[in-house]
Amino acid sequence: MGLDVFQEFIAAADGAGRIEELLADITLDNVQKISGQVAGIIESEELSDAAASVIEDAYAHVGSSRVAVRSSGAEEDGSELSFAGQFATFLNVSGLAEVTAHVKRCWASAFSERSLHYRLRHGLPLRGAGLAVVVQDMVHAQRSGVMFTADPVSGDRGRYVISSVYGLGEGLVSGAVDADTVVLDAVTGAVRDTVLGDKQERYHSDEAGSGYLVSEVLPAEREKLSLGPKDLAKLHEAGARIAAVFDTPQDIEWAFTGDDLWILQARPITALPQEVRAPEAELAPSESGELRIWDNANIVESFSGIVSPLTYSFAAHVYGKVYDYYARGLRVPPAALREMEEWTPHMLGYFHGRVYYNLLNWYRMVRIAPLYPLNRKVLEIAIGVEEPLDEETADSLYPYTFASSLNHRLSRARTVVAFVRRFLTMNRSVERFMAYFYEAYRQFDNVDYDAMEGQDVYRRFRALEKDLLEKWGPMQTLDAAILWSIGGLALLNRRWLPDAPEWLTWSAASPGPQVESIEPARALAALAITVRDDAELSRLIRETPAADTYQALREGGHTTFLASVDEYVAAYGYRSLDELKLEVPDLREDPSSLFAMVRATLPEVDAHPGEKADAYLDAHLRGPRRLLYDVVRRKAQSSLYNRERLRFCRTRAFGSAKRMLRAMGRDLARMHAIDHWRDVFFLRLEELRGAYEGTTAHADLRGLVELRKRQRRRDEALSAPSRFTTRGAAYWRGNLERAGFVEGGPAPTGVRELRGTPSCPGVVEARAVVTDTPVEANGGVLVTYRTDPGWVAALPSASALVIERGSPLTHVAIVARELGIPTVVQVKGAVTEIATGMRLRLDGGTGSITLLDNNPAEDDAPAGSDRAAATANTKDAKSE
Repeated sequence: MGLDVFQEFIAAADGAGRIEELLADITLDNVQKISGQVAGIIESEELSDAAASVIEDAYAHVGSSRVAVRSSGAEEDGSELSFAGQFATFLNVSGLAEVTAHVKRCWASAFSERSLHYRLRHGLPLRGAGLAVVVQDMVHAQRSGVMFTADPVSGDRGRYVISSVYGLGEGLVSGAVDADTVVLDAVTGAVRDTVLGDKQERYHSDEAGSGYLVSEVLPAEREKLSLGPKDLAKLHEAGARIAAVFDTPQDIEWAFTGDDLWILQARPITALPQEVRAPEAELAPSESGELRIWDNANIVESFSGIVSPLTYSFAAHVYGKVYDYYARGLRVPPAALREMEEWTPHMLGYFHGRVYYNLLNWYRMVRIAPLYPLNRKVLEIAIGVEEPLDEETADSLYPYTFASSLNHRLSRARTVVAFVRRFLTMNRSVERFMAYFYEAYRQFDNVDYDAMEGQDVYRRFRALEKDLLEKWGPMQTLDAAILWSIGGLALLNRRWLPDAPEWLTWSAASPGPQVESIEPARALAALAITVRDDAELSRLIRETPAADTYQALREGGHTTFLASVDEYVAAYGYRSLDELKLEVPDLREDPSSLFAMVRATLPEVDAHPGEKADAYLDAHLRGPRRLLYDVVRRKAQSSLYNRERLRFCRTRAFGSAKRMLRAMGRDLARMHAIDHWRDVFFLRLEELRGAYEGTTAHADLRGLVELRKRQRRRDEALSAPSRFTTRGAAYWRGNLERAGFVEGGPAPTGVRELRGTPSCPGVVEARAVVTDTPVEANGGVLVTYRTDPGWVAALPSASALVIERGSPLTHVAIVARELGIPTVVQVKGAVTEIATGMRLRLDGGTGSITLLDNNPAEDDAPAGSDRAAATANTKDAKSE
């Protein structure tokens, strides 16, 4: 009902000037009396036929069911005054007679006691500009509340503030119910803060009549947030869209019925404090700068948490060179290679000490090979990005350009032929590379670098780069082969096995128990069996501090076991936690962590995940289709098998680089260029080169190291986003602030169900062990933000595995499948919502994780495995 209906009705009701006379005599002392008298006049007045017809049509328009009758004042939501809460709203109204009566009550609220007080206080005309009435479908809300798309107290436009209760919002707006409060980051939607309200009561619709009832909220519901992660994500998305449409911060009323979000009302936030801002040049977002997308995806498996400048710059250099050689191996022409030099050195980014994929450059790299539409989709699955790239952006990315379409077609033909040839002969190429690598590795590894002059070590380091990177580049065709074969399996599953479980693709592609990267787990399991069969040996390893265990074993006469330990270190000493982080010692430098790994390991599980895939395929796929499927499957298996072999080589090469860089650090410390040899890791690779090449910008390496140590301490206090975008110069104009680099971490929301990507099937009910380092799980479910190859040793002690980041193709996910350990990856919020000791039900076939109780059993928690530690390092597993 519009303003015209209201005006006509009031004019008729005030025919004798009764309302005008009452308002003329109003004071702050008699406002309650005058308001009641005016309401009596309005509610007793008969409707004209025209007004009755408008109300009837409005009620019929929404289905003649239960409705909300809401006032909408013409003066509401002004630039200075909002009139918020001054006019009446009636919920759960049923029947035309009741709707008509409540419309008149809404009109009467234009002269309510609080409305007249508001006008008197602000010096406004008492008659006002009029009141419309809205008849809406009644939303029988299960959860409801308000959301401000700016902090109404501080004026901070970087925060969304949400208040939420169970049931209808009446309990919140009336102040009767103590609501939950959640603060979201305006850009990312990440939870910055939560305050758990008491929520003792729930307002809900009266099914027997109009209005609402009030009932008690059960204690279990009061003790958790009324909103789950999905609810918060939907609210953040809606808030961002509404604020963008109106181009000003909004006060939004909302409600949920099930998973459906209803926006009930949105108005500008009035009297919003002026936001305290940094200078405009620092915080103004750039609209025209180059868009970049940064995602830590499965790079967090290799370079977790805070990474030293030397590790980052070395990794960035290696990635750039390897992909340059990859393109050369595919016969990309020289002019195109020169174009690629603009982006191949920038495959990675470095923000507050964290490493990210410069994601758009990875799409460019994938486009060098044929079948880009398929490859990019599988790339997103393989590296575990949080969201796929939109079609328009993906189609706009090219690795290089050509002067003419003819040149493009000829070059593309050469590249396709070269790729197909390498694809078909990949197994032979890998064997040749492996033979070459191990010959070179023996030469580089069997050297006492500490006995050499630093300049000579540097020369060997340069030779390691030259000898290996040039040969490594063409092996990257293997990654494209994996994308092809895994993508092919996924397409065949979708076409021929549309009802197949999601885990089938990964289990079918499993390279089998012969995969080289599972060997350390098997060797460690053998050591664990020896320990468990010897009570005295078991007691000594269990009770002795890890740093003293080796000497204690020697003094205790356990020479046979020590010989086995030495054999393990000689064979797999480079395979350790954070093995690609140059600053982290491996087992050859510090074998003490091996004994903790032995404690965490149970005898290996005899499992063959491929058998489940075989059984499913035998039951559902036969004949020529099965023959073709097995051809593609064998290619996927061999590709993954070869990739794991090459990653073993990569780990060995990084191990040799670690030894060389430590020797150069000791050399610089002897010359007093740095204070301690470990300070070398605070230098970038180009600065270390400059020290020996005579090209460094300045010789004050000590000052540079101190500056970066201070920066690292500041960086360690920050929580980091897993994905964000920047425009223009990435470090300035508020890019990182908007991205979500903030102090502290997210708070648990009380959600009971989490979902991720199924990686290995199986159903497990067990207690959770939440940790940021591999620990003894004692048959529990290992829950972690990320893994690296060093986690393999802890897998046999776990009944199941949950990884917040990563993908089904990460190293640990592959090994977990070989061990038959049910696994779910890409579980958003896992280390925030789950605490050590909580009982979980995990289904590795569907990717669902149910929290069966919210009460952590502290007695079940192994040392070093609490949520506080894991949450503190949700984005940042510590390096040392």
